[in-house]
Amino acid sequence: MGVIAIEINEDLVNIAKNISKKQNRSTPKQIEYWARIGKIAEENPELSYNIIHDILIGREQIQHDTIEPYVFGEGE
Repeated sequence: MGVIAIEINEDLVNIAKNISKKQNRSTPKQIEYWARIGKIAEENPELSYNIIHDILIGREQIQHDTIEPYVFGEGE
């Protein structure tokens, strides 16, 4: 994956810096994350942010083999 320099509004970068610290991401990774969510949202307008977020978490868990099986009826 190559690196491409682009201009981004300074206010957006500052917001990303603040949020990236809370999310344990670098500023560029935070902006990349937002772009990924935006792309998915545009391609799937019927999905809410929460559903998109949960799908991305699930994909990360699969990729890092940290999935815990769901037990029906547990926690009810």
